[in-house]
Amino acid sequence: METPFIFTMHEGLPRQGPGSNACTRKAFSMLADLPARPEILDIGCGAGMQTVELARTCPGCRITATDVHQPYLDQLARSAASAGVGNRITTLRASMDALPFDDASFDVLWAEGSIFIIGFREGLTSWKRLLRPGGYLCLTEAAWFVDDPSPEAASFWNECYPAITTVAANRAIAEDAGYEVVATFPLPASAWWDDYYTPLIERLADLRQNTAGNSEAEAVIEFTEREIAIHREYADEYGYQFFILRKLG
Repeated sequence: METPFIFTMHEGLPRQGPGSNACTRKAFSMLADLPARPEILDIGCGAGMQTVELARTCPGCRITATDVHQPYLDQLARSAASAGVGNRITTLRASMDALPFDDASFDVLWAEGSIFIIGFREGLTSWKRLLRPGGYLCLTEAAWFVDDPSPEAASFWNECYPAITTVAANRAIAEDAGYEVVATFPLPASAWWDDYYTPLIERLADLRQNTAGNSEAEAVIEFTEREIAIHREYADEYGYQFFILRKLG
């Protein structure tokens, strides 16, 4: 099967979505009562900047990192080896809607910028079985920061992720799914630009030239440019929110 261009476009980049090492550390600092050697599952890890940072932040942890795109996992393995944490990170090619792990296998589930693929409610529900009692699910999710977004921003998100809703609505979904909402916080502007949009923008011109005539690639590039333009204009209306959730029972 041919690799979708959206994957190829992001290969070799620091991140495949908004985020930062500072946000990863902040979220992890909110976890309490972890065992000395917690088992962590990073779902939809991409190139794994956050995976390596978790391993640095928690020297006793062991991390299993999953993604469907093998080049991302290979990039993560190289980064982990360079950082001296490769012996505590295992990569596995697996889809987030069919994770091949036994129930109650992990103390922490981590999902930065990936749950939208399966959907917020579906991810919370289907992944819950993987957590041990009192385990944590830490994730970022796109959310409205205003109740009445601008028509252009609303139109864009209705096209790419119609399930987007407010932070308050997502809190209610999490509680309904059987989690305590320990904390939430928005990602700062730097988390969108420093390791995500800025490196991506630098690549787009060459990609457009190298894929001329490839209708799939041209459509993805055009959509990405539109996404970035929308964010420049309406970043105060939406963003990514970190959710630190704890399994009840």
